[in-house]
Amino acid sequence: MRTVIDLPENSLQAIKALAKRENISQAEAIRRAVSAYLASRPSPDEQSPAFGLWGRRVEGLSYQQQLRDEWMS
Repeated sequence: MRTVIDLPENSLQAIKALAKRENISQAEAIRRAVSAYLASRPSPDEQSPAFGLWGRRVEGLSYQQQLRDEWMS
């Protein structure tokens, strides 16, 4: 799939130099960079390690109202 991106001139020059040095196309250099970036990030499907840390099993708005009711008592 093709896409259009804007890169700063210094980034484009670095990609061109890298591609020439590794004897690959600029597109391949960019594909590898994107793949490496995505591999270093958690998958959007993964939940945060802190998810459910408190063990709270109530809906957020109900929990908020419950806390506010305690303040008013």
